[in-house]
Amino acid sequence: MTPVSLAELTRINQALRDAGQLAQTLATQPFEIIEKGKHDFATSIDCQLDDILSQQFQAWFPADGIITEENPDSRIQFHQNYERLWLIDPLDGTDDLIRLQRNYSVMVGLWQEGAPRAGWVYDPAADQLFYGGPSWGLWQSNGNDPAFPLKPSPPPHPTPDQAPLMIGYKDFQAYGAAIQQAIPETQFHFLGSFGLKVLQVITGQVGLYLYLNKRVKLWDTTAPLALAQAAGLICCDLTGEPLRFSADSLEHETLTHDQTILVGWPNYIDCFRERLQLAIESV
Repeated sequence: MTPVSLAELTRINQALRDAGQLAQTLATQPFEIIEKGKHDFATSIDCQLDDILSQQFQAWFPADGIITEENPDSRIQFHQNYERLWLIDPLDGTDDLIRLQRNYSVMVGLWQEGAPRAGWVYDPAADQLFYGGPSWGLWQSNGNDPAFPLKPSPPPHPTPDQAPLMIGYKDFQAYGAAIQQAIPETQFHFLGSFGLKVLQVITGQVGLYLYLNKRVKLWDTTAPLALAQAAGLICCDLTGEPLRFSADSLEHETLTHDQTILVGWPNYIDCFRERLQLAIESV
């Protein structure tokens, strides 16, 4: 069952592609870098896309709440009893854009009844859009071509010589040595965007994505984890508890998750979760 009409889907898909292509164009020109906090940056490109997308979604879905990363005032809407919320991350992986690398994305997630309902992740460098949700399935479109069903592709079962794991740069610096010692078969993979990391799990490039530093926010997670759930992946924390998206599991003002995050294929979660937990606790 689709959470949006065909006309709404067409508008959303085009809006994300337009925003991503605009980001690529603007990244070739001088842009402003804004320091929002320690190790937390935005750019004038983030802000411009945030304005464009928020205005579009407000016009298309006037009865829904619209929360965007670059508009802190919009976060109060999470606590205002909306039935549906649109979570917009205009540039996921801003650090990569600043470094003129390609691993950033444009993301929009639909939250409903305390959980991700649908998600869109657009990869501007590849001109690929991924979207879907738990009761909707997974879809992919390349450029202007018609969308087609995306079939999740599990990686090979982990072996004593191979266990590909996705991790963020900061988590690797803090915990990589301990993880490698506890799980010597691990091969670490790195990307910028949270959404693109999850897609690497869905498509079987890695078996598991590990996020530990508890700085990720609701607009970072809603879209990609809707796709992960549609793919049949496990989304839990290091203790095995399912990820939560309700007010009591988020920091009130920033909407930051209070859980560590594992997104992985069931066999990888079964094989590595407890070992990862012990490795992290040893640091």
